Amino acid sequence: MSRRFEELDRQMTAIGEISLRRRLEPTLLVDVFEIKIGEDGLMSSLITVGEEAVSTLGLAATSNSPLDVVVGGLGLGFTARAALNDPRVRSLCVIDALAPVIGWHRRHLVPLGRSLAEDHRCEFVHGNFFDLAVDGFDVDAVLLDIDHSPRHLLDPTNAPFYESEGMERLAGALRPGGVFSLWSNDPPDDAFVAVLEDTFDSVAADVVTFANPLTGGRTSSTIYVATLRELIASA
Repeated sequence: MSRRFEELDRQMTAIGEISLRRRLEPTLLVDVFEIKIGEDGLMSSLITVGEEAVSTLGLAATSNSPLDVVVGGLGLGFTARAALNDPRVRSLCVIDALAPVIGWHRRHLVPLGRSLAEDHRCEFVHGNFFDLAVDGFDVDAVLLDIDHSPRHLLDPTNAPFYESEGMERLAGALRPGGVFSLWSNDPPDDAFVAVLEDTFDSVAADVVTFANPLTGGRTSSTIYVATLRELIASA
């Protein structure tokens, strides 16, 4: 059992002071790892269902094999780890704008750090996902968990990505049969679904509901899954 509270690291970044903390959750008697910007919670290891569902629901929607995958947002690594659990994944590029977060994984300060850093399929890239998306990828899947939702953004300059032109550019970076999966903390957004439907061949907004041990109730996330039609070879 760990000490009740421990700050593992604290560093200044372009968006403020970021810290990694480990605390004992008294109601469950388990260690909880948390990333905070100042005193605002960014992510926690206590509830990871939504982060994992970005990968499991997204990759389940494509029949491509093998898979080259981009994950936008490393965080505590649960989206990336769930993707690597799919045996079809040949390569995984995880992009994060915060160098300390990548460093915590490479230094094995977070629970999944070692398993990700030592997986030969996994590459960490320090950069802005949205800037790199403009340049384009060439992959089978893009799994994104950065903003709170397509409307509630960590940075207002991310907004064009979620509009029609941004989605068209993203679709152009996916191979036939490819998939885009997005985590959102908000209920399904009909307007965003319509943007996806203008570009992709199949779109779903899945509500994932799970137990919240802190409130004793239920919490929901929305996972948007948008796929392209497979290329049909001519006879």
